[in-house]
Amino acid sequence: MDNRQLLERSLKAVWHPCTQMKSHETLPLVPISRGEGVWLYDFEGNRYLDAISSWWVNLFGHGNPRINAALREQLERLEHVMLAGFTHEPVVELSEKLSALTANTLGHCFYASDGASATEIALKMSHHYWRNLGRTAKCRYLSLAGSYHGETVGALAVTDVALFRDAYEPLLRPGRTVASPDARLAEAGESPAAFAARCARALEDCLSEHHAETAAFIIEPLVQCAAGMAMHDAEYLRLARAICDRYEVHLIADEIAVGFGRTGSFFAHEQAGIRPDFLCLSKGISGGYLPLSVVMTTDRVYEAFYAEDVTRGFLHSHSYTGNPLAASAALATLAIFDEDGVIGANRGLAARLSERTSALAKHPRVRHFRNRGMIWAFEVESGDPQFSRKVFTEALTRQLLLRPIGHTIYFMPPYVINDAEIDHLVGQTLAVLDAVP
Repeated sequence: MDNRQLLERSLKAVWHPCTQMKSHETLPLVPISRGEGVWLYDFEGNRYLDAISSWWVNLFGHGNPRINAALREQLERLEHVMLAGFTHEPVVELSEKLSALTANTLGHCFYASDGASATEIALKMSHHYWRNLGRTAKCRYLSLAGSYHGETVGALAVTDVALFRDAYEPLLRPGRTVASPDARLAEAGESPAAFAARCARALEDCLSEHHAETAAFIIEPLVQCAAGMAMHDAEYLRLARAICDRYEVHLIADEIAVGFGRTGSFFAHEQAGIRPDFLCLSKGISGGYLPLSVVMTTDRVYEAFYAEDVTRGFLHSHSYTGNPLAASAALATLAIFDEDGVIGANRGLAARLSERTSALAKHPRVRHFRNRGMIWAFEVESGDPQFSRKVFTEALTRQLLLRPIGHTIYFMPPYVINDAEIDHLVGQTLAVLDAVP
């Protein structure tokens, strides 16, 4: 197999996600043969530094030997068994370890395969909880302006990105949005915390009027990723938790992209000192190896479904729920966090990366340079509507994988990136800025 052969076969047989396929007449697909650490390699030996962790999933590098070993061991024992009426050791152990990471306040884990499915589960659970309590009017949802929670029909109802939502609007259940605490939108001289508090007052105004029909408020804690890495102060989460409690509305934390250390703490919501009613996890949960997601929730929610009546149960499933191989990859991922002290080590790594990116922050075309944990982002002044495409293409010529969101360039690298690779990332990004108008 070579690059050309794979490209020809892929264009004939594969319908690629989030892609206008006609664009590949002029923008070729990137063929990948293998991965190692932060690098992806094509069939001709060209390599690309994976600065976005392959859509934010890869935590500890491609081809991680410890995760590989865990998968080989599990493969020899059990590849899959359905989780309806059966159970197995990896999913039990994973559930116990995840629950322990929330001090067992979120002690019940429901599994799926992807982030959008986790959103669907949390929304359905919230609705069904209120239904089981006889409060059937509470069946609508609230989200932030610019929010993204997935592209299935239920998840799109709480996604506020026109590109994904508009074509399917007739299929969606109407919801409401409130102002985003995105710190870029603060007034001159207004601190991120003060702006967060002002946005929280808008949330309270909305729920004071609509709480009787609102089941849940869903939020990406600290960073709205698809909105251009919009970052907000943890004060918003603290206030949102109190407001949701006051008006008897569930708080759903969508940590699909921002969990597992991405924001600097293991879970993003920890920085606000709160717990949500539902916690949605995916992407990094398996270290970027296998599809897996989970919704974690409280005893109170679980007990509302526990009854003789089957219709009070949570009747949701898919064939590969809690797959043993995926659960084993997740257990290996959690072991690396524990054995290597990753959260603490990442503080030093983030400091080094932030020091080196100071040159980017000073670039004359860069605006709103920002950092949260292991995420860096900035906007670039450009009048070119093809800016993101040109940045992507130019970066590839410089052994670098970037995938801008509009005019926002961001870094979300694997946690194994070293100093030489950081220098490559920053130096080549500067070269891209100079090459793309």
